Amino acid sequence: MILALITHDRGAVEETTWQALTMARRLADDLGSPLHGIWVGDGLDQSSLGAHGVEVIHAAAGDDLDDYNPRAWARAVVALISTHEPVAVVAIGSDRGNEVMAHVGAMTGLPMVANVRAVELGPTWKMLRTRWGGSLLEEAELDAATSLLTVAEHVVAVEAATSPTTPEVSPFQVDLDETDLVTKVIDRVVTRDGITLATAPVVVSGGRGVGSPEGFAPLEELASLLGGVVGCSRVVTNNGWRPHSDQVGQTGTVVAPDVYIACGISGAIQHWVGMMASKTIIAVNTDAEAPMVTKADYAILGDLSEIVPAIVDEVKRRRSG
Repeated sequence: MILALITHDRGAVEETTWQALTMARRLADDLGSPLHGIWVGDGLDQSSLGAHGVEVIHAAAGDDLDDYNPRAWARAVVALISTHEPVAVVAIGSDRGNEVMAHVGAMTGLPMVANVRAVELGPTWKMLRTRWGGSLLEEAELDAATSLLTVAEHVVAVEAATSPTTPEVSPFQVDLDETDLVTKVIDRVVTRDGITLATAPVVVSGGRGVGSPEGFAPLEELASLLGGVVGCSRVVTNNGWRPHSDQVGQTGTVVAPDVYIACGISGAIQHWVGMMASKTIIAVNTDAEAPMVTKADYAILGDLSEIVPAIVDEVKRRRSG
């Protein structure tokens, strides 16, 4: 069987998990194997997993599993590997997915391949994976009794199963010791309500060309009109114009919106790898040779302090009409 780790926060499935589940189902289909899922903690989302072709959901039960704990989650996965010997365990390459699977690898001694983009099956599995935040692609081979892999975020289009299932729920007990409980969630702070930079359908991002903190006001207005959020480049956070939480890129947040509007951003590789999965990229810049301009789907050459307000006015005009 192929076992998929379902990462969630108290029942709310991590959005990119469905991407990993899509790849896991494709692997299961190619191998002629059943697709199982593992759910740790409360809030089991049975119907959604069935829509993605999961046949059996292994529901981990035990003390101290009511909230996220990487070692405890890993111990649950290890227990299933021991009893069911899956061909592979697949998770999403998010912070949680990579953290849990790294612990699984350490506990079992099995090799773990992170941020996989594609898999070619054979006597050994050939994998294409992302390294260095997306600036490097590596070809790797994996030969293991159970393959551990995480799927790079925003590279697999989510597809529901052609034949949805009604998954069987199979509870199992996880025995934990003190070393599995060194991490504990004791408090939560909401930093932003509603859509976030990682989930927004539209991101209006600003770079050095915005010129100042005040220069982001038109970008804020445009993002609000389009139901999106504002992002920025690393130089902006370095200058103290925007908080680090707004930074898009290799050392910031990786985004994949429907529309990414890059205003005054040159398009250095560190920024590009953080937003290259965007469905449509629009660059606003004065430099026709800037990497962002040459790679974008559409480019507007000119002063962003004139162009962005003009776009805002046009959006307002069309909506009022």
